[in-house]
Amino acid sequence: MNLAISGTYSVGKTLTTMAVSHLTGLERSAAKTMRELLPVSVPGKTLEECTAPEIIMLIMRRNQERAVNESHLPAGFVSDGSSLHEWCYGTVRVLVGINPNESVSLENVEMTDEIRFFSRVMEQMGVPAKQHAKASYDSFVHLPIEFPLVEDGHRPVSERFRTLADEMLLKVLSELEIPVHVVGGTIPERLEKILDIYGFAPKMSIEEAIARAQEDYAKLDTTAETERTPVVAV
Repeated sequence: MNLAISGTYSVGKTLTTMAVSHLTGLERSAAKTMRELLPVSVPGKTLEECTAPEIIMLIMRRNQERAVNESHLPAGFVSDGSSLHEWCYGTVRVLVGINPNESVSLENVEMTDEIRFFSRVMEQMGVPAKQHAKASYDSFVHLPIEFPLVEDGHRPVSERFRTLADEMLLKVLSELEIPVHVVGGTIPERLEKILDIYGFAPKMSIEEAIARAQEDYAKLDTTAETERTPVVAV
């Protein structure tokens, strides 16, 4: 099975994906984070400083890596996010601004020529993103917004951004007719529900799967992008 863990920022996708991987034996698939991509792609800039063309480039780079990683896992995988996520985040920026923090109190962002062009590009980028999702993922587990946004000083995201992205992800999954299950609760509750929904035979206890996922999560490099040494992209 090719299973995608869906949801917007700060809903626990990464830890849940790691735990599901350990619990079920499905390989975990993920793309580099923006923290990892920024020093390679736009050295010296934070995500909130990126221009519309740079955001487009980052979306392309992330989806390219995601597709390549998935192609190397023919026996099935559980994906941290999906091809729809980067496109969705880019599309929501048409509504809330390239840097959502700057327009957090605005109902609508001024439609400049740059934003109009960005909107048209996002519309076209949605074509392959949706086609890939339809062809590549058997089912989605969608994690709803249940926790406050984590202010990590890295991602220019507002609660309005999160809500709009959450609604858009669920809407497009419905339009694509991809099976989706909304699974909330604590990590143990999520894992119990996922086992029940898909009938997976667990490879270990839920407690052990969570412990291993927490060990994996603790190893993630959360160094700010501007503090990283740029490396040559491959």
